[in-house]
Amino acid sequence: MTAILRLDGVSKSFGALKVIDDLSFSLQHGEALGVIGPNGAGKSTMFNLITGGLTPGAGRILFDERDITRLAPPARCRLGIGRSYQIPQPFGGMTVFENVLVGATFGSGRPERQCHESCFAVLETTGLLGKANRLAGTLTLLERKRLELARALSIGPKVLLLDEIAGGLTEGECQALVATIRAIHQSGVSLIWIEHVVHALLAAVSRLVVINFGALLAEGEPQAVMNDPRVQSVYMGIDEDAA
Repeated sequence: MTAILRLDGVSKSFGALKVIDDLSFSLQHGEALGVIGPNGAGKSTMFNLITGGLTPGAGRILFDERDITRLAPPARCRLGIGRSYQIPQPFGGMTVFENVLVGATFGSGRPERQCHESCFAVLETTGLLGKANRLAGTLTLLERKRLELARALSIGPKVLLLDEIAGGLTEGECQALVATIRAIHQSGVSLIWIEHVVHALLAAVSRLVVINFGALLAEGEPQAVMNDPRVQSVYMGIDEDAA
């Protein structure tokens, strides 16, 4: 497999605080990659760098072998980089369908009339088709998370970035969401999923990356990474000697 997305020596500082430190890793075509790390490790900052909300101080970001390091966020979106956010923020006074239509129209650059069919398909994929005419402000937490996912999918992404999408869900809701994410991945979308609900993450990804203080700590097969004494020490608080 070849890489669809690659971070090459990326760094980002805010004043004297280095949030991302010489970070390098790649996402292969068709891969589902999980990302874990302690709070404040720089995971969401990494997503902001990939989507263009932030510009790195050093290093390069490549998408399909194209250097997108200085490319504006709308252009990256239209190339096929979609993202969900940790806290869903739908347009509460608009219907579920209208929320997805806005994402499709502005995210893909297509005329509105050309987006209707794909929006209904996205709503079906995310389990929201029956709620298409509901106001988004009346949805449950799980439904809002599904809508956040649907809006990210509406652009027809090649790469989908998921940020803490399982947080706050019950076990049953979490299982249903994992099934949806698996279906999206199986449709050919490459994924990077940041998640603290580790059992959900491990049920969907084939490779794991661990970030600590903005730097790459470990990467590889998920169970091997979780058994790494360094990861257990940093992420789970298990003493390395005891591990």
